[in-house]
This record gives sequence, C-alpha cells and structure tokens, in this order.
Amino acid sequence: MDHPSSLQTSPELRELEQRWTRAPYRSYLYSYPHKTAYRDLQPAVSLKELWEQDQTDYHFLYMHIPFCGARCGFCNLFTLPDRRLDVHEQYVDALGRQAEQWAPWFQNRTFSRFAIGGGTPTLLEAGQLNRLFDIAELTMGLDPSAASISVETSPETVTADRMKVLKDRLVDRVSMGIQSFVEEEAAAIYRPQKPRLAEDALEMLMGYAFPLVNLDLIYGLPGQTAATWLYSLEKAISYGPGEIFIYPLYTRENTILKPEQIRNAGTDIRLELYHIARQRLEEAGYKQFSMRRFAKDTTFTHKSILPFSCQEEGMAGLGCGARSYTREVHYASKYGVSAAATRSIIENYVASERYDMADYGFRLNEAEQKRRFILKALLHREGLELAAYEGRFGHDALVEHSDLEELLSTRLAELESGVMRLTTLGMAYSDAIGDEFISGAVRELMDSCVIR
Repeated sequence: MDHPSSLQTSPELRELEQRWTRAPYRSYLYSYPHKTAYRDLQPAVSLKELWEQDQTDYHFLYMHIPFCGARCGFCNLFTLPDRRLDVHEQYVDALGRQAEQWAPWFQNRTFSRFAIGGGTPTLLEAGQLNRLFDIAELTMGLDPSAASISVETSPETVTADRMKVLKDRLVDRVSMGIQSFVEEEAAAIYRPQKPRLAEDALEMLMGYAFPLVNLDLIYGLPGQTAATWLYSLEKAISYGPGEIFIYPLYTRENTILKPEQIRNAGTDIRLELYHIARQRLEEAGYKQFSMRRFAKDTTFTHKSILPFSCQEEGMAGLGCGARSYTREVHYASKYGVSAAATRSIIENYVASERYDMADYGFRLNEAEQKRRFILKALLHREGLELAAYEGRFGHDALVEHSDLEELLSTRLAELESGVMRLTTLGMAYSDAIGDEFISGAVRELMDSCVIR
C-alpha cells in the first residue's frame, strides 16, 4: 500500500506540517459556514427582496424530505424515522405551498441542478414522489431537459414503482447509502440492513440504467478492519457504479454512536482505511475529485446540462431542514437532531401558512465570503483559480491568506498555471485543512451551539 511518506523538511517546516496534519478528522465542511453557526436573524429577512437582489446566473433547486425508515447510529442530519403516509402527505402539501410562494421570485431564473435529499426521499410512496417533480416543474419552472437531477435512495426503498417515477422524470443520478456490505458492521451503526437486501436493491437499481449511480460507503466503523473495508469496496466496485463516495465515520452530539466507538482496540485506523480505498479505487478506474468523491470519466450525451458554479450560491432549498444560499445570506429552518426536536420543527413547518421570511441563518460579510470561496474551490479537484478570486474580490488570495502559502510550502498543495490544488497528501487531510480555514467568529458560534 503506497501510503504517502512523511515530508523530509526542516524542523520549522515539519512543525508547520504538524499544524495541518496532527488531527486528520476534525470537521466535514460540505458547506461554509457550518449550520451550527446559524442563529436568529434580527431583523428577519424578506425572501422576496433577498432573491430579487441575487445576481447568480444559474440556480440549484433542492428539496429536503426529512423522513427515513430508521436513524443510523452516526446520523446527525435533520431527519425523523416516520413511515406514516398521512404525515408524508401533509409534509408534501406544505412543501407545495412554500413553492407557490417562492415561485414568483424565480420566474425568470434558470435551474441547472435539482436534487431531492433527506432523510430518504424514496421513503415516500410513488405518488407523493411524483408530486415533488410536479412541484419542481409546474410550480418552480424546472426544465428537466436542461438540469442535472439527483435523488437519494436506500436499499429498502428501491421498488419498481418508485424507480419508474425517477426514470420517467429524467433523473440523472441516483445515490444509495450502503455504508457496509458486512452485516456486523451495519448492525454496529444501528442500520437495519442485511447484505442480501443491499445486493438485491443494487441489482434492481443498476437494471434501470440511470446515467449515474453513486454508492456511499463509510470507513472507521466499529469492528471494521482493513480486510472487511476492502471487502465492501470490492463489492461496490463489482456493480460498476459511476461514482463512489467514501466517508470517514464521525460522531456528534446526540448521535447514538459515541467517539470512543470509532477506535478499534484503542487505535483510530481511519487514515489507513482511506489510503487503502484511494489506491483501490484509482486502480479500478476511478478518479479522485475530493477526499470523498471518486468517479469514472463519463460523458453524458442525453442532456445539454447548463453550468453551475462549484461555489453553490443561488441555491433555493424547499422543505423543512433545507438550506438556501445567496451570496450574502444563508438561511434555513431551525435545526435539531433529537426525535422530539425534529418532530416539533417539522410540525411547525407543516402548520405554517407563510414561508416568505428568513428568520434563522447567517449573514456573510466579505471576509466570510472569501473564506467560503476558497474552501468550496480548494477542497475539490477543480482547485482555487487565483484569477477568479481576484476578479471577484479585487485582491490576491495568496497575499490575503497566509494559510495558502503554508499549504504550498508544506507540499499539501501545489500551484500550476494559476490554479492552486491540494496534492494527493493534502487531499487526505481535507477535513483538517477545511477546519483550519474556519474563522474565529464562525468557530465561536459553532462551539457555543446547543443542539437539541
């Protein structure tokens, strides 16, 4: 196994490298600022005015379905185990009302991406699932022939009627959370999933020939070894998905799993397992696009999909728990993890008649916009284009952010043709690098957040 070797550097550089790499797994920043930095917005923001001021060319429409069959032991997402059909119906009714109120603000705007996440969106029956696409197209104005469309699913909800809805509605990408093909490991994270169920679901899913199928796997599970991790990887690869995401196990406040359960015999082996996965996936023809995402080179010819910036501004999130991003304001509903808190927030959402004000979120000043710009670019293969940063903010990123020079000097990043990218070594430490870029103000908010 070709683990990256330690850098042979001066003591000063070695000390600098340790700053970035001493703790590889600190925080997963799939967005910035993190939702735990959100607070009450005072005064509340008129969404009509906010979106009328938005200058984004292309938009991302997202719908959040906060229901699942069971809560996994590692999950701290906004989701509630609830299979009741009437609850689902009432929720989709509310989402439809929200879309009707938002639609006028997006009348002359173009959506280049549409995603339905959760939770498990396909926990909804086929009829309700179909309603979501009607809301997206008939109410919000989505053109499915010009947008990439992604839907999350789970092994237990891959059924013929649901998959037919996804196929008929021109879904491009279906993402399934497998996590592990080893029964004992699935049980250890409180996931009621037998390996045979996952395999049968995958066989059915692949039979529908969606343009892109993604599989999620987790490493660092209780009792997991290098051998069992490789077994799950090989199983996933054998189905030929176009994309595989590998996630390190994290535990958070209010999750069932606790931090000590990550360690096998007192040792945290997540970094070792990461290197095993990276090498095996690259051998199997997958390219690394981030610390988590590995994908095959696939050219889609079935659609002419419009562009969308990796900065993910112009994101309109419908549904309770969805986040929305404009350049200066990020907003969402209140956030909870416990069943009681999540149920209460969902009930308030369903009972509401108006969805036209943002009263919970984060206002990004220019300094935070700069950090977001850097993080959303640097942690992905596309990299940070220095000219794009200067074009937007009027300053040199390397001059303004000494941390970038440190990454270059420690060879965690490299600069080529004006684009700064993480090296193979740097990619392995993405969760440490992202954590180092959190501003003091945002970190203070995150640390003081009380999650119910």
